Amino acid sequence: MIEHNDQKNQLSKELKNAFSELGMFKHLRKAGITKKFGFPASYLFQLIFCLIFHHKSWYTLLKSKKGDSYPAKDAVYRFMNHSKFAWRRFLTFLSAQAVQKVDGLTDEKRPKALIIDDSMFDRNRSKKVELLARCMDHSSLKNRFYKGFRMLTLGWSDGCTFMPLDFTLLSSTN
Repeated sequence: MIEHNDQKNQLSKELKNAFSELGMFKHLRKAGITKKFGFPASYLFQLIFCLIFHHKSWYTLLKSKKGDSYPAKDAVYRFMNHSKFAWRRFLTFLSAQAVQKVDGLTDEKRPKALIIDDSMFDRNRSKKVELLARCMDHSSLKNRFYKGFRMLTLGWSDGCTFMPLDFTLLSSTN
């Protein structure tokens, strides 16, 4: 995992290349995701990003032997839920950079399209989730209802590649 002591050598070689190729930290700053004190925003972002590759949750990371060297859960939750951070803007900058990289690798004759996808986001085991609704699955042959949201996704495609650009979770009044 990432150690706070050695912030220059935090990522594996593959992730470091991806972060630099896509300009992750530049996009964080452009979206206004910066901190004035405490752990730097880049460090917290890398730490959270790497958790999925280590198959760990924040809880298990803090309970590990090196748990004392990581930021407390309050620092991470404040970072993720900060009202002034424009996460959607960050996603837009990052998606545009990724589409630009992939578009340069494909043939100019290949047709490109924007795709809008309306999929179900099933949360049947949830009980107390904000705006959780009973939705109808319009793609199945039966009129099946589920608890959850509709996930509206805007994506870019060149016929072989699909890259999500933005998304939103929609609730219903039923």
